[in-house]
Amino acid sequence: MDTSVETTQSDSPRLHRSIGFYGLMFVSLGSIIGSGWLLGALKAAKVAGPASILSWVLTAVIMATLALVHAELGAAYPVAGGTARFPRIAFGALAGFAGGWVAWLQAVALAPVEVEASLEYLNNIDWIKNNLNLLHPADQTLTASGFGWATLLMAVFTFINLVGVKLLSESNSAMVIWKTVVPVLTVVVLISLRFHPGNFTAGGGFAPAGAHGVFAALPVGVVFALQGFEQAVQVGGEARNPQRDLSRAILVAMVIGTIVYLLLEVAFIGALDPASIANDWSNPIEKGAFGPYATLATVAGAAWLAYILYADAFVSPAGTGLLYLGTSARLSYALGKDKQLPKTLGKLSIRGVPVWSIVLSFVVGEIMFLPFPSWQDLVEVITSATAVMYAFAPVSLIALRKRDPDRARPYRTPTPNVLAPAGFIAANLIIYWSGFDITWKIVVAMAVGLILFALTRISEPKQDRPEIAWRSAVWIVPWLLGNVLIGYLGRYGGSGNINWLPEWVDLLVVVVFNLAIFYWAITQAQPAEKVREAVESERAELTV
Repeated sequence: MDTSVETTQSDSPRLHRSIGFYGLMFVSLGSIIGSGWLLGALKAAKVAGPASILSWVLTAVIMATLALVHAELGAAYPVAGGTARFPRIAFGALAGFAGGWVAWLQAVALAPVEVEASLEYLNNIDWIKNNLNLLHPADQTLTASGFGWATLLMAVFTFINLVGVKLLSESNSAMVIWKTVVPVLTVVVLISLRFHPGNFTAGGGFAPAGAHGVFAALPVGVVFALQGFEQAVQVGGEARNPQRDLSRAILVAMVIGTIVYLLLEVAFIGALDPASIANDWSNPIEKGAFGPYATLATVAGAAWLAYILYADAFVSPAGTGLLYLGTSARLSYALGKDKQLPKTLGKLSIRGVPVWSIVLSFVVGEIMFLPFPSWQDLVEVITSATAVMYAFAPVSLIALRKRDPDRARPYRTPTPNVLAPAGFIAANLIIYWSGFDITWKIVVAMAVGLILFALTRISEPKQDRPEIAWRSAVWIVPWLLGNVLIGYLGRYGGSGNINWLPEWVDLLVVVVFNLAIFYWAITQAQPAEKVREAVESERAELTV
């Protein structure tokens, strides 16, 4: 491995640009294909029946729209932790922190979530359950032994990230090839051995829960499964040729992931026992110790495939955990470098690695292994924050096109005046479909982040504090609180909402409100000279 040190003009370490196209593409694809594929089809089918296929199609359209937006931003501004940097350049420090904080929350939570998912699957092997005893049988939280093995996995991921991004990319590439081949093989085997076309109209017809079921399926696992394309953007500061490779990597990963997940849903529905879905879709199959696909493979007479799925039940979540530990560190690095969190997080080692940010991701991951009450609720809140993170990109795209028009854009989003507002609306629809009981918790988590932001500013000398740009961020509070109110009046969520808005009218309210916020936000973007100053402050990373 090349361990030479890249430096800026001031001889300070800088990120190493060593990831090529395939490394970037595998970073995004490895984030898309994780533990979500093992249960995503089952969860979606229980909510929407065969129409869950439409849930995947709708999510694919939403994610593709957002991917096109990120493709332009990533290629034009190839910096580490891009989802935090884009809104900072366009709307100033406060908006940049809001976008970066919510991005960091979901990324830093996903690494321990995936590690715990790996151990949960491993604990179903009799020898491991009897000798290692990883989980408490009553509540499935980690035992002392489980905590130790989870810590070991996190330590391995931390070591790989500390060695450097090249090792991270190479380790991930090998895992992603496995993670892609296994679900494709599963589709081929199930469709060839056990496929019942009648299942697609069973249990109340193609859409037993109507349009509501199609939309409600998105937050229970479909969006979680397909999210992750933006992870190539987070390592954009370490891409060898970001102008050429970033946009292609994002779009190729998104296409492959979409095809795989659609085929998995079709194969899953077709392979079900018709008797189990004759009346409804509440329990189409027992998920089994290693997920529903292993159960279906065994029933189909392909026990050999079940053994492969046993291994993948560990490899897929673990591989995604490796990635998210690294990308969450790039986000806290970006926030630290821009002095929105303690600046220690923005420091690099002589190898060009954000050591303290990686250590922070490890420590936070360890804390999240503790058996908190309502842990699953906490996970759902943090991962649903992805939609809030996504919403910052479309407004940043249009604002930067207006304020920084001369910037070289190797990839240009087609019809941006259509796709950008559409992407913003789509992200906010996901927030709405997640339900009021989730949305208000996301807003509280962001408020906690603002306290940390304020404490960081107080601890910094006045001359080192970045300009907050209150005016440019003024739209964020009405936007978030407005969506909380719509969620309260709306029809989605487990509790708290009052179902006051009629069906379809609720979606119209979401669209109209957020469209107004979108165009208002663009008018509040920083002046062109401030945008140029922000870009200049990132010059060292933007220089390829």
